[in-house]
This record gives sequence, structure tokens and C-alpha cells, in this order.
Amino acid sequence: MGTLKNLIMREKTFLGHPVGLFVLFFTEMGERFSFYGMKAILFLYLIKGVEDGALGLPEDLAGAIFGLYAAAVYILTLPGGWIADNLIGQKKAIWWGGIIIMIGHILLAIPGSNAYFFAGLVSVAFGTGLLKANISSIVGDLYPEGGAKRDSAFSIFYMGINSGSLLGMIIVGYLGEKIGWHYGFGAAAFAMFIGLIVFRSFRGPLKHVGNEPEVKGSPNFLYALAAILLIIFLILYFEVISLVEFTNYMQYVVPLLTVLYFAYIGFFDSSLTVAEKKRVAVLFIFFVGAAVFWSGFEQSSTTLTIFAERYTDRHIFDWEMPASWLQSANSFFILIFSAVFAALWIFLAKKKMNPSTPLKFGLGLFNLALAFFVLFTASKLVLDGTKANVGWLLLTYLLFTLGELCVSPVGLSTYTKLAPRKYYSQMMGLWFVAASLGNLIAGLFAGNFTVDAVNDIPGLFLQVCLISLGIGLILAVFSGPIKRWMGGIE
Repeated sequence: MGTLKNLIMREKTFLGHPVGLFVLFFTEMGERFSFYGMKAILFLYLIKGVEDGALGLPEDLAGAIFGLYAAAVYILTLPGGWIADNLIGQKKAIWWGGIIIMIGHILLAIPGSNAYFFAGLVSVAFGTGLLKANISSIVGDLYPEGGAKRDSAFSIFYMGINSGSLLGMIIVGYLGEKIGWHYGFGAAAFAMFIGLIVFRSFRGPLKHVGNEPEVKGSPNFLYALAAILLIIFLILYFEVISLVEFTNYMQYVVPLLTVLYFAYIGFFDSSLTVAEKKRVAVLFIFFVGAAVFWSGFEQSSTTLTIFAERYTDRHIFDWEMPASWLQSANSFFILIFSAVFAALWIFLAKKKMNPSTPLKFGLGLFNLALAFFVLFTASKLVLDGTKANVGWLLLTYLLFTLGELCVSPVGLSTYTKLAPRKYYSQMMGLWFVAASLGNLIAGLFAGNFTVDAVNDIPGLFLQVCLISLGIGLILAVFSGPIKRWMGGIE
């Protein structure tokens, strides 16, 4: 490893990009293997019967647990970004976040204890909150010039994300469904360990980015966060309200807190210029578009997994494919198309034909709407008791992928370009809060997919289709004014 390490350190660029990009690529690949691999089997583990070695929970409770966990993973990127910006820097946040994630997956891998299982979920959520936004922030820091090259870098980085998620869903999915659930959770822990080794061993090209801030912030923010988390724990522990009720309330609380946070930055921080405040307003618009997109997309792990497990013919001759494997279709398509999209944005930029960011968001939502129209059609076919062909879900995931490539890497890059430096990692955290809200809604949505409610499924899918189409049209129509508020930043 020493010879390879020295060779890498001597090279300033690789494939036209800083070597540090590829260090982050493989670190994120290991983390996403663990995250998406575990996520692929989590909902099934919650709803499958005790006789299958799982928890056997009803769909509404399982959906609430899944939604809260997935929402917490992303909403905790906000304090994770604050900790990096004000206390320890992005690199230390990534390192310690990865360690906490690994410990969480180890706890999940211990069989026979619900206490260990839920402690593991909490640990993974906190660790991911510390790591996720900060690794994306460092990718942006590697490209201070911005522009289409930074968009291209995030598309390459996205390949690392989806390489890890593809392998994770296949390996963890197979181990979890066919061998034993806890073997799958153990594989996720090992993947995070490999990611940490890569980050620690090859961190040299990152020495100029992600360091500790020169002026440390006050820890009052963390004290307030700890108090909020303690109150939430006590409410749930003493069953003041049920978990399902609490999750329903959170789908309103999270947007309200986000609006207040954006409002504080955009209206009450007098240190920001007028141009910076306009860009914060643009970031809020993109937040709304992303939240709607993820509320549909993140149903991959909930309602689409139920549809795959109960209503889809997954047989290949005499062998039945694990239901969780179908989620990996998205990652497979990402690996095919992400490089194409990265090259496409650069090509169109050179021709001065590159679509504006709000228009790209609109295109992403159009693809999501079309995907749910496909699901609407497929779900109507199963009402008579027959099972749908697997091709319907594969087409859905293809459309998901095309939409994702117009929203996620573009949104990541845009947030790094438009965010005021003072709030850099915190704004990256707010970007992931959109995914948090989407996961929360997706989990609640899955609670409607009970065995007795099969006749309601087409209408539920059509509802998501129409909402996505409406928001996509708004972004497309107002793309011009939104672009002007970006102040010339592409």
C-alpha cells in the first residue's frame, strides 16, 4: 500500500480532477455501501414476521420507525455541518462520523436484542449526520472556481455514492433476506470500516481543505440540540403520544423549522449582502423542489419494496430474486448515466445551451411524475390478484434515475456555489434536510400500503404523480427570475 500511496500523493490531478476527489469518492463509496445496504433490508426487517427472524411490526408503525430514522439521518446533517463549521472542521467530522456509523452497524448486527437494534439506528443516524454534509462540502472546496467542472466533479462523486449503494443493496440484501438479517447488518459495518481505512491512509491530498476553523463557535447550539433530543426521547419513552402520531407531527415541524432557519439567515443576519440574501432565497426554492422529489424517490425503500415483495413476479426460472435487489436498479442506472450527464453538462455549457439549475430541477420532477404514472398503471393491473411484471419497476427506477441526475448532483453543486461562506456546511445540512423531509413523508406514505388496502394503491401513486408534475411546472415557468436571483453564478 505504501508504494501506491506515494504514487497517488505525487499526482496533483487524475483524469483532470484533483486526487482528493477520488479519496472522497472511495470513502463515500464505503459509507454508502453501509447506509443503502442496511436501508434496503430495514423496512422488510421491520414488517416481516417473527418466524422469519424479523420484528413483525404493522405497516404504519414500521413506516413511522423507518421514516423517523431516515429523516433523522439527514436532518442531523444540519448540526453536523454546524459542528464542522464552528468546532472541528470537515475532515475530523468525516472521521468521527464514520466511526460512529460503524459502531451503529455493529450494534445492529447483534442478534436477539431490540435495545441494541434501536441503539444501532440512533448511532447510524448521528454518525451519518456528522459525515454526510461535510464530505460533500469538501468536494465543493476542491473546486473554488466553480462552474461546469464542479458540476462534473459532483457527478463523478455521485458515481462513488451509487457504486457503494449498488454493491451494498446486492450483498447486504442477499445476506439479510437469504442468510440472516444480522449478517446483512454486519456486512454494512465492514464496508464502513474499509471507507475509514481509505480516508485515513490517503488523506494527504486533502490537507488544504476541511481543516478546523480559526475561530471556534459557542457550544450553545449543541446544548439546545441536546435539550430538544432529550425532550423527544422523554415524550416517546413515556408514550405521551404514539410513535406514529409523533411522526405525523414531524412532517409539519420539520418544514416549519426549515422555513424559520432560512428566514433567520435571509432576513435577520445583517452581515450578509443583498446578493447573498437573494441566493439564500433561491436555495430555499431549490429546497422545496428537492423535498418534493425525495418524498417520491425515497419510496424506493418503503412502498416500492412492498410492491416488489407482495405484488411483483420476481422469479427467474425457479429462483426468486430478493425484493430488496430491485432497489439496486437505481444505482445500476446511475453508474450508466452519471458520466453521460457529467459530460453532457460540460458540452452544453461550451455551446452556451446548458439548462439553468431551476430548469434542471423541473426536468427532474417531470421524470418523477412520469415514474409514478408508470406505477399507477402497473398497480391497476394487480387489482385482480395477478402479479406485475418486474419490467414495470425497472422502468420506474430508470425514470427515477434520470430525474435524480437532474436534481441531486446539480443541487449539491449549486448549494456549494450559492451558500454564504459563513453558513457553508450548515447550508449543505439544509440541502440534506430536504431529503430528511422526503424520507419522513415516504415512511408515513408506506403506512397506507396494508394488505387490506390494495385497491387504494393506484390512487396513492397518482397523487404523487400530480404533485410532482405541478411543482416541476412551477420551477420550469419561473426558471428565468430564479436564475437572475442567483446573481450570475452558474
